[in-house]
Amino acid sequence: MPRYMTIHRAPGLLQEQWAENAEGVYAGEHATFVQAHVNLGTGFIFTIYDAKDRDALVEQFEELGLVYDEIHEIQFSQSHDEMVAMLRSQGRI
Repeated sequence: MPRYMTIHRAPGLLQEQWAENAEGVYAGEHATFVQAHVNLGTGFIFTIYDAKDRDALVEQFEELGLVYDEIHEIQFSQSHDEMVAMLRSQGRI
């Protein structure tokens, strides 16, 4: 299943408001929430979702009334440990 990164901008977002939306996000029918990174001060939200396609994720956001600025399919991801292993295998560290 494809994985997507999304960007949302919600200036003035309160942690309580985030918590109020959590149940709907958790119970989503069209996409599965994976992780979020949130800066409440700026209202910048970066999330990761799994969905069968972009349209399913958009449908999920529309049903929840969540505004988004960008949606991008993730084609590659790498952890710190995976990066270290790659650099070591290449003799670069």
